[in-house]
Amino acid sequence: MTKRARLIFNPTSGREEMRRRLPDVLQRLERGGLETSTHATIGEGDATLAAADAIERGFDLIIAAGGDGTLYEVINGMAEKENRPPLGILPLGTTNDFARALGIPRNWEYACDLIIQQHTRSIDVGKMNQRYFINIAGGGSMTELTYEVPSKLKTMIGQLAYYMKGIEKLPRLRPIELYIRTDEHELHEEVMLFLIANSNSVGGFERLAPGASLGDGLFDCLILKKCNLAEFIRVVSLALRGEHLSDPNVIYFQTRSIQVTSPDYVQLNLDGEFGGTLPCLFTNLPSHLRVIVDESGQSSYKN
Repeated sequence: MTKRARLIFNPTSGREEMRRRLPDVLQRLERGGLETSTHATIGEGDATLAAADAIERGFDLIIAAGGDGTLYEVINGMAEKENRPPLGILPLGTTNDFARALGIPRNWEYACDLIIQQHTRSIDVGKMNQRYFINIAGGGSMTELTYEVPSKLKTMIGQLAYYMKGIEKLPRLRPIELYIRTDEHELHEEVMLFLIANSNSVGGFERLAPGASLGDGLFDCLILKKCNLAEFIRVVSLALRGEHLSDPNVIYFQTRSIQVTSPDYVQLNLDGEFGGTLPCLFTNLPSHLRVIVDESGQSSYKN
């Protein structure tokens, strides 16, 4: 029986690749038995409304085409709903951290074929106050960098833009005072940043949370204590190799929920998007969403 799919895409994402590929993508999906209609997003928050609307209209499948920003919005449109159809991902954005974590390839034809096969995997979803995320949440000096990179620049040079901005800002980094409470821990620390990871592929750092799993019902929490510039650079270089968890400046633990407050003004980053400010409560919603993945279970990231 033919299934109805709703393809939500960002026409400006990733050098407008999706806009160019759209006829080919639709033809491939239709040939694979998916009757596909489209929604081109027209601004911030639109993909969230489109995903919620697609569920209300009874689509069998939702496909998010674009980068992590589009995916974040689609997740936020789906997560509140009781009946959540499977989610397909076409990673055609500038940053595709989450697709990488799931082994979904950048090659659009291969990604379409996975969607046609409809092999799903249940994944955990993070909830922060009234918003949702699937990859990472964080706060502190470093995480604020992402909002300062103009989107045009981000598209042109991708991840490099973040690092350039980061290096420029390093000497001015200021610690924040945090109160953290979980079922297992209570902490009061001056920190440079805190990260709450749901997957192991974050911002190009493949080994940032090496133990993180999308299906264990747990967050992997990383806190970088107050440190000087030399210590900060050392931790970053260790993180590239996945050897940072034993560093004395790093606090690491796993938990199902975490409450974070601060007397300071602290902006939050959810999957690379602005997520409001502290205080907040993070909760892990286990196996909350079904995502279409490679049936072979391979996580090779084919380009």
